[in-house]
Amino acid sequence: MKIYNTLTRKTELFVPLKDNEVRMYVCGPTVYNYFHIGNARSFIVFDTFRNFLKYSGYKVTFVQNITDIDDKIINKANEENTTWDMISKKYTEAFFEDIKKLKIDLADICPKATEEIPAMIEIIDKLYKHGIAYITDNGVYFDVTQFTEYGKLSHKNLDELQSGIRVDVDEKKKNPLDFALWKFSKPGEPQWDSPWGKGRPGWHIECSAMSSKYLGGTFDIHGGGIDLIFPHHENEIAQYEAAGKKQFVRYWMHNGFMNIKGEKMSKSIGNIILARDIIKEYPAEVLRFFILSTHYRAPMDFSKENIDAAKSAYREIFYTFQRLSQLLENKNLNECDINQNTDINNFKIEFINALNDDFNTPKAMGVIFSALNKIKIDINKNMEKNFMYWYKLLDYMTAVLKIKPEIISIDEHTKKMVDAINSLRKDKKYKEADEIRNKLLNEGIILEFTKDKTFIISDLK
Repeated sequence: MKIYNTLTRKTELFVPLKDNEVRMYVCGPTVYNYFHIGNARSFIVFDTFRNFLKYSGYKVTFVQNITDIDDKIINKANEENTTWDMISKKYTEAFFEDIKKLKIDLADICPKATEEIPAMIEIIDKLYKHGIAYITDNGVYFDVTQFTEYGKLSHKNLDELQSGIRVDVDEKKKNPLDFALWKFSKPGEPQWDSPWGKGRPGWHIECSAMSSKYLGGTFDIHGGGIDLIFPHHENEIAQYEAAGKKQFVRYWMHNGFMNIKGEKMSKSIGNIILARDIIKEYPAEVLRFFILSTHYRAPMDFSKENIDAAKSAYREIFYTFQRLSQLLENKNLNECDINQNTDINNFKIEFINALNDDFNTPKAMGVIFSALNKIKIDINKNMEKNFMYWYKLLDYMTAVLKIKPEIISIDEHTKKMVDAINSLRKDKKYKEADEIRNKLLNEGIILEFTKDKTFIISDLK
């Protein structure tokens, strides 16, 4: 398996620290709002990558944090005239609800920032004692000049990074790039005790502390959106490694932006589309299919036209699954070993090779559609000997990408109506047959007539 490593800007052979074990951390939500489909892209990409690692035989420990204290949460609470903890509780619950609807597996460990403050204080204390952190009237800050490798993830030096700063500079900081490790609380703000005074942690220290606590020492993979490379992930590295510890992370993976009309989707811009709104209109598998149809590192554009096109393409997978299921009714699928059919197994090999090449999901999708074309040919030729192998192949590929459709069993009422249609067609009473067929169509049931069989296809909702 090869992965593009943001740290080295090279596609590298993936070698985990421990044989057959992968320790992986992905930045989770800051819970001040419902997450949008740009966030969903990151969650879906790394959920699917984690799933592929498991199918590849790795034991995966996956950690994803919840940032449940932050300036944005405090500001939201003030806007809504409520408390910060009510805001974080509301949107944390919403996060878990929405990822479940998107068929995203819960992380093995999902720590909340407010429950991990002692681990953060421990790292800050080391940095302060080593002379890498200093105190101002506003809090405890990290001195970036004390970490000589600062900028190694974003591949920029201090001068280049400083020229890119757009925020108001705090005159009490030694360097505009210095960042808060601990923020002293203002009146009415949430606060925790620390050796330097009451306050709360900075955003960046949260992930350094939680990832190292639960994954220990150096770990294998850190993932997140490309917008997190600087400053967030750069600062995570600086905090951990400057505290006298080893290399923080070996492989850094970043997914590209989700754009609308060429502009990055962002809560601050106000052009967001919530994931929960999309899954009211489209099945979760369609959104997952849409996102995985673009390489994870490339930018992608969201539009109704694009997701409708994805739905139309995914429909082919959905329909083919149903055709094969009906052809294999009452057959024991456990009797089939795909390795026994070289031609069909070659599709599986090609599929795996695509995902081993920097998780190239569009190429893997291409393999699926090449297989669908072959399946259609075999169904038309009634090549029964291949049906079970094709089903097993399609089952495997869609399960790896977590886009496997749910096949709903056909109820007796529908079966009787189809029997009636077939009988009428046999008697050449096509008008009466079409009347019943149209009733089924209104119920989302499509009939496909072949020489040997009538397929009963449920349409996508």
